[in-house]
Amino acid sequence: MSGVEVTVVGVGADGWAGLTDPARAAITDAEVVLGGRRQLDLVAGRTTAELVAWPSPMLPRLAAFLDGFAGRRVVALASGDPMFYGLGGTLVRVLGTERVRVIGHPSSVSLACARLGWPADDVEVVSVVGRPLDRLRRVLADRRRILVLSAGADTPAEIAALLIEAGFGATEMTVLEQLGGPDERRVDGVAAEWTAEVDPLNIVALQCRGDSGLGETPGLPDDAYQHDGQLTKREVRAVTLAHLAPRPGELLWDVGAGSGSIGIEWMRAHPSCRAIAIEADPGRATVISANAAALGVPELRVVVGRAPESLSGLPQPDVIFIGGGLTREGVLPACLAAVRPGGRIVANAVTVESEAALAAAHAAHGGRLVRISVARAGPVGGFHGWRPAMPVTIWSATRPTEPA
Repeated sequence: MSGVEVTVVGVGADGWAGLTDPARAAITDAEVVLGGRRQLDLVAGRTTAELVAWPSPMLPRLAAFLDGFAGRRVVALASGDPMFYGLGGTLVRVLGTERVRVIGHPSSVSLACARLGWPADDVEVVSVVGRPLDRLRRVLADRRRILVLSAGADTPAEIAALLIEAGFGATEMTVLEQLGGPDERRVDGVAAEWTAEVDPLNIVALQCRGDSGLGETPGLPDDAYQHDGQLTKREVRAVTLAHLAPRPGELLWDVGAGSGSIGIEWMRAHPSCRAIAIEADPGRATVISANAAALGVPELRVVVGRAPESLSGLPQPDVIFIGGGLTREGVLPACLAAVRPGGRIVANAVTVESEAALAAAHAAHGGRLVRISVARAGPVGGFHGWRPAMPVTIWSATRPTEPA
């Protein structure tokens, strides 16, 4: 990577008029100004710099593209706040913090909250720019306020359709167009009746009305999932997630994923939690993807294959859950070797044979063994009685940190 340095300038819909003096000076002094066509048009005629549009697709070509401007004064224009779901973060990841200078601008979220009178700390923000719309499902709850960073003119109608399908058709929708610019406009409506055509530069505000939605704690209802019986049941799932202990930014391998419930609820624990579901059955793998989309974590990665062979080449996990395949030769040793030092491994067993494998793992590696039994009330004639499920043994352990 060359020594190219970039100044990132946030630009609002008001263009040049809304820029601070330092932002204007950076653009005026630049030899090259990079941006999308809309941003470049906003500063056209204000600088003698060469105006260059981003390549498409952008991310795969970005490093080589920037190399071509080494030794020149480069400014990159970003929409709104460059460091809030924006270009600034991307450039920092590519160039490093020492080569990126950022001149900020109010974000569309800040402007939207100001227009709506919503405290920003009481609003959930979801971006669907280059991301699946199904991410919105994770945060739907009655009376919740949500701001959606829109991908374009079609996004509000797509949101309305999703809300109707999810039981939130009564949600109040407000689309704010061209925020801060001379053509700023507000369009209000209800999801179930949404027909408005809007400007591509918009942000969508939702005041959710409808079904209460799903809780954020582990242990979603079993009927929230499609499955063929291969499902970690609700009570066991809650205890298992407690042992897995999701932390922001961590990566989970869900080995023998079945219907994907463990990986899905891992990702629902925090927006930055990531998971890879490994499942040998192609039909179940398809169901995992459908469940992940329906429950608001469509970015769950699904690998079709049998462990341990399918584990090769995957990014190193912070945590591993083994829900199936414990008795298959090589699965447990491969997982123990794969998890990062200091990382956690949790495995569930129902059969005598898989329980024996966990007892051996406990003897060899320590950790904790827990057995849980669950019974659910069910009708017995004109009365009710307890119907016990098979007990589940859970082994949890932490891989020792390698000596320095």
